[in-house]
Parts: sequence; structure tokens; C-alpha cells
Amino acid sequence: MRFVPRFTDGQEFPHALGKIVCVGRNYADHAKELGNPVPSEPLLFIKPATSAVALEEPVDAPFSRGEVHYETEMALLIGEELSHAGVDEAERAVVGIGLALDLTLRDIQARLKEKGHPWEIAKAFDGACPLSVFLPLTQVPNWSALTFTLEIDGELRQHGEGSDMLFPVAMLVAEMSRHFTLQAGDVVLTGTPAGVGPLPRGAELRFTLTGGLEVATRVID
Repeated sequence: MRFVPRFTDGQEFPHALGKIVCVGRNYADHAKELGNPVPSEPLLFIKPATSAVALEEPVDAPFSRGEVHYETEMALLIGEELSHAGVDEAERAVVGIGLALDLTLRDIQARLKEKGHPWEIAKAFDGACPLSVFLPLTQVPNWSALTFTLEIDGELRQHGEGSDMLFPVAMLVAEMSRHFTLQAGDVVLTGTPAGVGPLPRGAELRFTLTGGLEVATRVID
């Protein structure tokens, strides 16, 4: 079933979900934990709309294809077209904020990276992007004050803060619009903090985001 962007009050966003534009290594600690250099400019990639599923539904991870890693991220819903946007214009275009899991087939990604090959099949498969509902931007404080968490079976695994991003939200969205025209219904993922790891089968997951968003789900065994 195609993912439909909705707000926390249940209202559907009037545009269909488009592409999901992502950034790698936007938190220095995460880059270091994977042994990657800290980038000097955003490392961008795209997940298709077909990768999106509802975060509140049980996570059906493709364990038969190797180790599946979780990466918790803030997700931004874009409300208007942006192309070569300035920082202020980019910030105004964000109409909602939620949470996402950037699921990664880590074994496959590592093999492809070793060969210098693209690694979309490790990041863009069906179900690779569970997304929550979105808080209207009026409910969200300033970007640097935002925090989000992931608990697995009651244990805190990831804690992210907007102030720790290498490329802050408005700058990131503006930079993305230089390379890809962003349209209403597109979603931007803002990177994951340290603490990523293998997704445990059968685990209970709990996500929180500043502003009152909480999502509880589980991983299908």
C-alpha cells in the first residue's frame, strides 16, 4: 500500500509522497563509528516513494538478505517547490516534521562500496523507509533545540540533537534543492546520530521527537 503523508491530527497532506532525499554522515559521531571520514559537504542520495511504509506498522525487515541496520532520523515534509533555494526560502518550505527509519542492508552496502558500485539496492528497497506522521511546523521549536530518540526493548540506542548536525536543516534543504528540484510531497531525511546497529528480530521499538511525537512499533521476527 502506498504511503500517504499525514499530520498528527489525522489530516492527509494534499500532495502524494514524492522522492525521499537523504544525507549521509550528517552527525560526526556516526561517521566515526562506521570508520568513515567526516564530510566537508553533504553526501546525498535518494530513496523512492515505494520504499516508504508507515512507521507505526510492524517493521518487516528483509533479514534473508543479510544484516539489516537501523538508522533513526528526523524527517521533513516539503510543502512547495524548491530549486536553487536560499536558506530562508528552504526553511519556509518545510511544513511538517516527523521521524524515519533509514533501513540499510549493511552487508550488501559494504560489498558494493568495496567495488566502487552504487549502493541503492542496500538503501532503496521496498520497505526501506518507515515514516511517521508529521507534526505541523507550528508545534516545533527552533531546529537546533530538536531532539529525538530510539529505544530498543526499553534500552536507549540513539539520541540525536539538531544542534549536532554538521549541516543544519535550512542549509541542508537549500543544498539539496541545488541538485534536485524539491516538490510538495517530497521528504527530506536529515541524517542519523551515533548508535546504529543490527535491527533485532522481534524487538520492541519506541521513538520520540520534541513536540510530543511518540511512536511504538515492533520488528517482525
